[in-house]
Amino acid sequence: MFNMLRLKSALLSVIMLVVLLGVWEWMNQIPTDTKPLTEYEMLMGGASQEARVPPPSEIIKLAYEELSNPFYDAGPNDKGIGIQLGYSIYRVLVGFFFAALIAIPVGFLIGMSPLMYNALNPYIQVLRPISPLAWMPLALFVIKDSEISAIFVIFICSIWPMLLNTAFGVANVRKDWINVAKTHELSAVKTALQVILPAAAPTILTGMRISIGIAWLVIVAAEMLVGGTGIGYYVWNEWNNLDLASVIFSILMIGVVGMLLDMILAFTARWIAYEE
Repeated sequence: MFNMLRLKSALLSVIMLVVLLGVWEWMNQIPTDTKPLTEYEMLMGGASQEARVPPPSEIIKLAYEELSNPFYDAGPNDKGIGIQLGYSIYRVLVGFFFAALIAIPVGFLIGMSPLMYNALNPYIQVLRPISPLAWMPLALFVIKDSEISAIFVIFICSIWPMLLNTAFGVANVRKDWINVAKTHELSAVKTALQVILPAAAPTILTGMRISIGIAWLVIVAAEMLVGGTGIGYYVWNEWNNLDLASVIFSILMIGVVGMLLDMILAFTARWIAYEE
């Protein structure tokens, strides 16, 4: 029954995709009335602005060309999609890793100690709503390196979901289990590692999934600001070149990579699911 449902869902998804692409392709074949160009359109390239969004056939052709040689390097402003994605993934993973190093231990401390929770909660509530990109000018001024500044922004946006989910998971571990650990005279470290961590692990992984999704969203915007390399810079550079097909292709690649990052953490979460 379950396999049949999955098969029907997959078939429906394929049909929806085919219909969407078919309508998109068909709309590009409809002739349009010629209208005078505005002053803005003339400044942006004149007649090129009359073109519609590229059809799926053009984007598929471009995707084939780009993915056939994704790691070419023809200079600072002409690198393959694989290289650009590699830079972005590297920044995300480094910032995410350092955020986890701080967020998980601090989350444990907050979850296990009401005193620390009350002391740190005001700072968390003030810093958490700040947009990560708002930190970019300050990071560039202090750090004076666009690469490290982008990683810092990823660190800032990744830390809060992991910290709060860790604290929530730790605080909601059943008191009976902690009392049993005390009965067996386990130390605080052993109690944290052998009792609390396994019980809170699913909630911690949920926070990590949220963080990696936010980090991937933010890195694209950050790279548009700092430029140089990365998928965000690739999108902005292709827009400046008025190459909408490349822009749409890069948007699709951003979505695919984001989905893969989430799937990796989702797969990990299934392996550490805690059973009483």
